[in-house]
Amino acid sequence: MPPTDRAVDILLVGGGVASARCARTLRRNGFDGSLLLVGAEDRAPYNRPPLSKELLRHDLPDELLAAEPPSWYERRSIELRTGTTVERIDAHERLATLSGGDTIRFDRALIATGAEVLRLAVPGADESITLRTAGDAAGLRRAAVAAGTAAPVVVVGGGFIGLEVASSLAWLGLRPTVVELAPVLWGGTLGVELAAWATARLSRAGVDLRLGARTSRLGDGAAWIGDERLPAAFVVVGVGVRPRTDLAETAGIRIDDGVMVDAGQRTSHPAVWAAGDVARIDGRPRIEHWHAAREAGERAGLSMSGLPVPPPPAPWVFSEIGGASLDVVGTAEGWDEERWLDRDRTLLAYLRGDRVVGLAAIGGAIAPTEARRLVEAAVTPDEVVVTLH
Repeated sequence: MPPTDRAVDILLVGGGVASARCARTLRRNGFDGSLLLVGAEDRAPYNRPPLSKELLRHDLPDELLAAEPPSWYERRSIELRTGTTVERIDAHERLATLSGGDTIRFDRALIATGAEVLRLAVPGADESITLRTAGDAAGLRRAAVAAGTAAPVVVVGGGFIGLEVASSLAWLGLRPTVVELAPVLWGGTLGVELAAWATARLSRAGVDLRLGARTSRLGDGAAWIGDERLPAAFVVVGVGVRPRTDLAETAGIRIDDGVMVDAGQRTSHPAVWAAGDVARIDGRPRIEHWHAAREAGERAGLSMSGLPVPPPPAPWVFSEIGGASLDVVGTAEGWDEERWLDRDRTLLAYLRGDRVVGLAAIGGAIAPTEARRLVEAAVTPDEVVVTLH
């Protein structure tokens, strides 16, 4: 078919939870104009946290991943264009060009293009597995099943994704080894106390850890640390992501380690908003987690509707490490002391002076909503302890 030229009121660029939440917020607040959501994957928006957890351990049906039920978009007159990318945005003309050549004129647009995984710059890196999409997770699960019980595997990267993948592979009966460049897990950003807990937890779960080690090459059924060969049925690499800012950058929108936005997710162009992993709020560090993307999409929807926008809440990430749940709330930057707040060492506070700027809760030691309230209020450690009784 020849390319077409059409117009919509709001164009949502990106098929993730930020776009889905923005659409929901717009409709919930009475917006009845035309909405078009364009996503590169061949499926409606879905939740990514299970990719390294439940979806890797079990063969889950698609509906359990979906950000919204399949019929939700049609019932709310939200048009989906899956398997399609936006190749260019002309912000001045308010014109988007899609793969295939179609052009979309818009009144307002949201850029929620997410991030792309980083690759190791070593020989053989192309043979490794990365995890970003449901298709990646399905491929990784197939590789794990094919490798069989007790097969050695290597996971490069000791951050959340790497540790969750290693935990899931150990649960499946494989023998994972995590190779992390830093001397402590999470690159030290979450301190030595939580890293020590995670190290012990992972070891009990059957995960070998190589800390302070640099991967030098991959291939021939192995990963190499210098001259040491680590046998591996396959290698998973989880060493971070970079925001997909190309679309915004070519549109002349301000970029600085992400698309710069205000508290309402508005970019330097008044007709364009950005949310999710691609966006950076008021110069703060980018938050690359599901809760942040979901909440940013909601703020963008409120801002597009001309409604009051609440300030961004304290960051919150949920993880599973060696079979134990872990909630981390608040900033991991700028603290100067770590302190366990209970005898069982299930609640760790990050302090700046005498104020709590972050909390890490193991096994549901405190509800995340309560942890957020306490961190946002900058309470003292004693005030946190009082809430536990």
